Amino acid sequence: MSDTTSTPPKKHATRAGNYFISNYPPFSFWSEDNAAAVEEAYSAPHEGTPPPLGLYHHIPFCRKRCHFCYFRVYTDKNADEIKHYLDCTVRELEMMARKPLIAGRKPQFVYFGGGTPSYLSPSQLTDLTDRMKALLPWNAAEEIAFEAEPGTLNPNKVKAIKDIGVTRLSLGIENFDDRILEINGRAHRTKEVFRAYERIRAEGFDQVNIDLIAGMLEETEENWQENIARTLELQPDSVTIYQMEVPYNTGIYKDMKASGSLVAPIADWETKRRWVKEAFAALEADGYTISSGYTAVKDPKRTKFIYRDSLWGGADLLGIGVASFSHAKGVHYQNLTEIDDYDKALDAGRMPTKRALKTTPEERMIREFILRMKLGRVDAAHFRDKYDVDVLERFAAPLAQIQSEGLLNIEDSAIVLNRDGLLCVDNLLHDFFLPQHVTDKIV
Repeated sequence: MSDTTSTPPKKHATRAGNYFISNYPPFSFWSEDNAAAVEEAYSAPHEGTPPPLGLYHHIPFCRKRCHFCYFRVYTDKNADEIKHYLDCTVRELEMMARKPLIAGRKPQFVYFGGGTPSYLSPSQLTDLTDRMKALLPWNAAEEIAFEAEPGTLNPNKVKAIKDIGVTRLSLGIENFDDRILEINGRAHRTKEVFRAYERIRAEGFDQVNIDLIAGMLEETEENWQENIARTLELQPDSVTIYQMEVPYNTGIYKDMKASGSLVAPIADWETKRRWVKEAFAALEADGYTISSGYTAVKDPKRTKFIYRDSLWGGADLLGIGVASFSHAKGVHYQNLTEIDDYDKALDAGRMPTKRALKTTPEERMIREFILRMKLGRVDAAHFRDKYDVDVLERFAAPLAQIQSEGLLNIEDSAIVLNRDGLLCVDNLLHDFFLPQHVTDKIV
């Protein structure tokens, strides 16, 4: 008699590496030899109407470094060192605001990221932003976005954040279970989340976003359902849910390497995607709209994310601070990644550029295409009008393959990903890379 017992499908374990695609061409192709391209980009204004301008400020300070964090952060700086760093960023902005590419323009959006921008004191925030506004006025900005860690927020801090003009406050909750927060190295606890959220709502911010992470160390089915329930109780204007990845410069990877493990001690990709799918379904049932592979919004007519949409559409982004990323007239670049090196470059009157890449028109088209795919819908007419490219024809083969897998459809000359396609969209995007940019695919 034959054995008719079916073998369950193999799960795709989480291995070390980057899953989330935030730019194109990939960062590994940026080079320290291309710094001259950055200077050239800033040496003259755009021909014709310039794209929107964004301003990003990196605050690299935190109370603790999370075990899954891969950003440039410091947990050991005193007040004098923090003040000196903020002074350096103002010096950088002063230098950049005079460049022909920037002079006379006003940012459409401003974004404070980190690290932990809310680590700064009210007086530090007020002084910093007053000096920034004097150099590059914000009075035309449609969005001022700001990341916050719950445990750093007291009433005076929340008021100061509102008073400097922040319109979109993003609260990094990640999980509602104290034990899981502790295991993953988060500085805050759940009671601080609810205190902070109450203060934020009392100040009347235009938009409050909360961040969650699916698949944290020791997360369980029961805990994830609790996260969904707590989120629905809070009723934020938007919810951003990331699927946990383990880049090589994280504490989790260091532990994996020390133990000789190839597989991260977190949920597999199928489980993480199912958890996000369950959260999206619950949010939709409660009236939310899914606006990207990571985001649900309560009122899409009122709640926008201008930083994301403008940047993905080709805006110039002036990144200020250590390790910050920028995009100027088709040139990608990143600042020096250590404060001492960053400081010395400014002392010498030089742009603190570490690595850069001058993109081709084709690469810029692909970049916008793959980033728009993350929103779940790509209109072919937009690419015909802007790039004179028929993306349905140009990408016919990979689109047909993904459609055969049941992850997208072509509807009225638009590429529309279904929910399963949206939840694994980062893995699909490699199919649209130019051959020279294809690296190992991550599940």
